[in-house]
Amino acid sequence: MRNLDVNDVIDNARFNSFHWLVMCLCALLLIFDGYDLFIYGVVLPVIMKEWGLTPLQAGALGSYALFGMMFGALMFGSLADKIGRKKGIAICFALFSVATIVNGFAGNPTEFGICRFIAGLGCGGLMPNAVALMNEYAPKKMRSTLVAVMFSGYSLGGMLSAGVGIFMLPRFGWESMFFAAALPLLLLPVILYYLPESIGFLVRRGEHDKARALLNRLDPAQALGADVQLTINERKGAGVSVLELFRNGLAVRTLSIWVAFFCCLLMVYALSSWLPKLMANAGYSLGSSLSFLLALNFGGMAGAILGGWLGDRFNLTKVKVGFFIAAAVSISLLGFKSPTLMLYLLIFVAGATTIGTQILLYAGTAQLYGLSIRSTGLGWASGIGRNGAIVGPLLGGALMGIELPLQLNFMAFAIPGAIAALAMLVFALNSVRSERLSLQPSKA
Repeated sequence: MRNLDVNDVIDNARFNSFHWLVMCLCALLLIFDGYDLFIYGVVLPVIMKEWGLTPLQAGALGSYALFGMMFGALMFGSLADKIGRKKGIAICFALFSVATIVNGFAGNPTEFGICRFIAGLGCGGLMPNAVALMNEYAPKKMRSTLVAVMFSGYSLGGMLSAGVGIFMLPRFGWESMFFAAALPLLLLPVILYYLPESIGFLVRRGEHDKARALLNRLDPAQALGADVQLTINERKGAGVSVLELFRNGLAVRTLSIWVAFFCCLLMVYALSSWLPKLMANAGYSLGSSLSFLLALNFGGMAGAILGGWLGDRFNLTKVKVGFFIAAAVSISLLGFKSPTLMLYLLIFVAGATTIGTQILLYAGTAQLYGLSIRSTGLGWASGIGRNGAIVGPLLGGALMGIELPLQLNFMAFAIPGAIAALAMLVFALNSVRSERLSLQPSKA
């Protein structure tokens, strides 16, 4: 009997069709997740008119799903460390799909808000678990890239939501946007059949045969048999308590990540909820306003892939600092009169450096924490960040309510980008300090 570290096999495996399968399934999940999250910004101008909502009421209604996402990320992140990521993902996917379908039957803002909250629970839980699963299966040398490519499904979902809205809203009404969620639900059996469980979870549960089978698919050259005892060579925490995220010199970096998540998600959801409405108020038609949402998400997809590629080749934290600075600048410039082509370019850059950077934050968080607390770390970072997501639509509604000039609206949306850049700078400095301390010889 020989011992073999699971992490060594995963880190050094050559990219193959099994990696493709995991990445595509997780990306597919996030396409549907992104569709559900961006749907509110698409239908907002229509339901504000139909139900006579004030901007502040509309902002509050948009925050219901984000409250759900906060609780869902905290609850399902920790739960998946106990029941397995595959089960956690399946529960979340079914929850938000069913709630979104029911949402189409809502007859008033209260019913609408309840459905959005329940859907948010599933969306908030699915995202960190999908990232954790992809991060676990990705080879070390291309981990950031694969997680970013997988997470670009989130932006594709936003593009799908805007595209479907351009076609269906004028013809079938806002309800049809929610009924379309019945199609993804049909794929749940396929996802359950093909999506693999976390190898680390199987090893901790003592299910070594299943773990060896997955590792053989991950790296066929290993040809692992029953004579191989799988191990995970990392310090085990006392459980999945949130306190584990502050031990072993992680406190400053954990807090920095939480601040960055808060600010980044504030920008993402302020823009995704209010960009079509702001542009409609600026004189653009509904179709043109929704096309700006398409540009925002297309930028998010491009930014995630480019950021992941840069992160694998350079320093992921430095890339995030640069992206946050670019976000603050591009969003500030959106409020000024620009030629149409330049406006689309600014929205593209804003999407790349907000939605794209959110994806890089998930990738960086997954790399910071060990396997035993990874889902907990991702769940709490995402959950804390959801407070920013909640503030985003409310901030937009409040700004619209007091009828500020367009320039000041976008400048208010840009300030969190500067704060997030500072938080990531603190993260980088603490990482360097921690690395230096670890290299110092211990005193007898």
